[in-house]
Amino acid sequence: MQPTLLILAAGMGSRYGGIKQLDQFGPNGETIIDYSLFDAIRAGFGKVVFIIREELRQDFEEVFGAKLAGKIEIDYAIQALDSYVPAEVGPVKRTKPWGTGHAMLCAKNHTQTPFAVINADDFYGLEAFQLISDFLTTDTDDELHAMVGYEVKNTLSENGSVSRGVCEVAENGNLISVIERTKIYETENGEKKIVFEEADGLTPLSPETPVSMNFWGFKPSVFPLVQHQFESYAIANINSPKAEFYIPTVMTNLIETNTGHCKVFRSRSAWFGVTYPDDKPTVQAALKKLHDEGAYPAKLW
Repeated sequence: MQPTLLILAAGMGSRYGGIKQLDQFGPNGETIIDYSLFDAIRAGFGKVVFIIREELRQDFEEVFGAKLAGKIEIDYAIQALDSYVPAEVGPVKRTKPWGTGHAMLCAKNHTQTPFAVINADDFYGLEAFQLISDFLTTDTDDELHAMVGYEVKNTLSENGSVSRGVCEVAENGNLISVIERTKIYETENGEKKIVFEEADGLTPLSPETPVSMNFWGFKPSVFPLVQHQFESYAIANINSPKAEFYIPTVMTNLIETNTGHCKVFRSRSAWFGVTYPDDKPTVQAALKKLHDEGAYPAKLW
């Protein structure tokens, strides 16, 4: 059974200043999603589910529908603000989506196979898709999931801080913990070092620290556990309009309750992504270089 690819594309893009999921970066006007889809198809994925806001559906159908016809099955999951929120908490008073863990849950009824989850605005490379696809098509342990990790030094932006899931990995290659750090950057004053910033100050990170770039592989048996987690989270945070339920929160809970484990794959592929408008020229140059080197054909589709 071919795995399914879930693409997290419902974000608001507040720091980017536009719908970066559909912005053009490749030499022929390709989106970053185009490269993920091209690599996913090469790696053996059989279906893609775009997790989006309702108002983006027509745009996504117009951009991706025709080019993907006959190449991979397409579906759409809507991340609504009240999806899977227990009715007893009353109306949801927020404008910001509930986060990546909630987005994944919103694809529950669209996903019957083992599946991968990725960001819409990150370029991961073919190797990462092949690693996860091989795992999802061969591993039969319903409680073993996976992620692709990257060294934090290779995931920074020159134009501002970034959010990353900082990982601790055991000797057997399984994840011990992943904690979402929402403000990671390289300091400019004195000796350069990578830090994450919180209310109580700065904490240094080794450049080789593995971080999650939201490239996960899950077995579908995880959905009831995620739904239970989110319902509890929504009840506790219904009056916190900026609270977000992250996939690292899901994985941490699985590990701590011994209801799931996570194998960490280290990818040697180049990673780059778009957080700020000034990141765009860097991404465009990197993609052009990959085309020039033959990693991708002159035209993807």
